Amino acid sequence: MAGPNLISLEDALTHLLARAPAMTSSESVDLSKTLNRILAEDQTVPADVPPADNSAVDGYALRQRDVQPGRPLPVSARIPAGEAPRPLTEGTVARIFTGSEIPEGADSVVMQERVEIRDAGIQVLAEVAEGQNIRRRGQDLAKGDLALAQGTVIRPQEMGLLASMGVARVRVQSKLKVAILTTGDELVDPGTPLAPGQIYNTNRFTLLGLLERTGCDVVLCESLEDTRQATRETLQRAADSADLIITTGGVSVGEEDHVRAVLEESDALSLWRLAIKPGKPLAFGEIGGTPILGLPGNPAAVLVTFLVIVMPFIRKCQGRLRAEFTGQSLPAAFQNDATSIRREFVRARKELRDGQACIAAYPNQSSGILSSACWADGLAVVPENTPVRPGDVLTFYSFDELLA
Repeated sequence: MAGPNLISLEDALTHLLARAPAMTSSESVDLSKTLNRILAEDQTVPADVPPADNSAVDGYALRQRDVQPGRPLPVSARIPAGEAPRPLTEGTVARIFTGSEIPEGADSVVMQERVEIRDAGIQVLAEVAEGQNIRRRGQDLAKGDLALAQGTVIRPQEMGLLASMGVARVRVQSKLKVAILTTGDELVDPGTPLAPGQIYNTNRFTLLGLLERTGCDVVLCESLEDTRQATRETLQRAADSADLIITTGGVSVGEEDHVRAVLEESDALSLWRLAIKPGKPLAFGEIGGTPILGLPGNPAAVLVTFLVIVMPFIRKCQGRLRAEFTGQSLPAAFQNDATSIRREFVRARKELRDGQACIAAYPNQSSGILSSACWADGLAVVPENTPVRPGDVLTFYSFDELLA
């Protein structure tokens, strides 16, 4: 239940996802360049994988009925991988290797460790079952099957699967073009000596890393001058080149919070102030038809709001297959007597104490403390109006899961 004038996380996500523009453009890329790209169309199997029955082991291909106790079987052929075999002569075996095609007439493969080599051939030392050690044609994928659905994020295993199907080029979604605009005349780039009153631009680099991780293209990365006119002009310029604008700072209630003010003046602010901690002053609107997600200015708040708000929005834009994040239910190894009407996302990590997995929280949860996120490996969720005692069960989401 959100507090007065605050929007619940669930209502905010419903509002945002309904307004996330779907990417409609795509491009064909070489298979070697598809890692972390998103399929723009279904991939069906053009031919059976594997294309023929083949051996799962190094050994000997034979007919199961030819195996008789005390009777050696002569070796009549050798079948290297990549060569088409001749039919197997009855009463003989063929030396075969892993991946080699099974010759016509053979119905089993016996491992080389299960035979004894004699002058007259091989003596099979173990029971042989028909079909053993044979990988059947199409057992991985059958022609016409759906191999990978549109919206699948391509990982190394999907790259390998596509290669097994003979696919050389893949149609993938065009990358979402994102503009990063950070506010604050006090911000300077790393490497520049700090003058009195200045701080380094932390949020720009946090967002650059997060957006690269999510497969986006950053097409504009600038600092906003702290004036209403400069903010308006830069937002409009960003809207002309980007599919999504992400700002940091400038969305609270201060006199220098121009991002929110510009959106309000153009009647384009559709969401503001969430019942989450950190991240309350998050804003959403659009300019020139381009959506704008205005994140808070504090570094830890930027990370948290990106993970719980921006990531679902980007996933929807990219058309990714829906991912259900369940997290883990683990006991807390910390205490927090203070309660809040806002849902709190605590920078935390899993630890093993007395043989039991639990959640440890960074002692300083200030939204300006980014070192807390470097110490942590995820977020623990503290429900609204809920104190935390050691042993209370909370939901924990790892950073890897939230960025999956």
